[in-house]
Amino acid sequence: MRDSALYFSTAACWLALAALAWRSARNPVPVGNAPGGAFRAEAVLLPVALVLHGMLAYNGVVTGEGLDLGVSNSISLIVWLTVAIYWLASLAVPGLASIQGLWAPIALGAVLLQAFLPAHYIVHYGGDPLFKLHFAIAMLAYSLFIVATMHAVVMLAEQKWLHRGVLPPFLRALPPLLEMEALLFRILFAAFVLLTLTVVSGVFFSEQLFRRPFQVTHKTVFGILSWVIFGGLLAGRYFYGWRGKRAVYWTLGGFMALLLSYIGAKFVLEIILHRS
Repeated sequence: MRDSALYFSTAACWLALAALAWRSARNPVPVGNAPGGAFRAEAVLLPVALVLHGMLAYNGVVTGEGLDLGVSNSISLIVWLTVAIYWLASLAVPGLASIQGLWAPIALGAVLLQAFLPAHYIVHYGGDPLFKLHFAIAMLAYSLFIVATMHAVVMLAEQKWLHRGVLPPFLRALPPLLEMEALLFRILFAAFVLLTLTVVSGVFFSEQLFRRPFQVTHKTVFGILSWVIFGGLLAGRYFYGWRGKRAVYWTLGGFMALLLSYIGAKFVLEIILHRS
């Protein structure tokens, strides 16, 4: 297997982080108690895992023929970028560091997918700066929406455990729910701006970017649907003060549409139908 040592070491780091997160989740503490001294191992392992995973993603995507944006490479790249964004956010909001271990099983799955289920889709962009800008904005948008979705799921879990009067250590260190909610909408707003730029560049520069005129496909339909859902959520927040479970469920709905527009389409074409 190509880069087998790199695959093995990366997977081992994510597996260790997942095990540490599972151990924390299995040992809840009363709400009034602090977890005390936890997550020191994660603080060392996570940057190492990010560096190794970043090398894997780069080796898979960047080829001599162009960018290999097959489904497994794309998922690996997006997951790596997502975890990196969350890690950087945790430096500004220290409470978020306590749930970084939740990303470990997802990142481990992405590494295994890239290793054992390769699918190739070479994009010959010829160094076009417009394409590189479109690609970077799109990857950042997808990653931020994944961050927002995981954030929403954690908020639901936090509400559930608070009703029980006991919290796992990785939830106990989180900021209060109101701060979590405010952070969710800041993430959604940034992601929505990037998604808007992605949709606009895809529609108006399709021929220059992809060497073909704009076409209405299920991918573009779901992409625009996700844009409408997230835009509706932000408008509802601004004009009607939407919050709580309504905001969380709208976030999940928008993410599912976005998932179907890109990863779902690539998976069906490349893995099920074997079309590159």
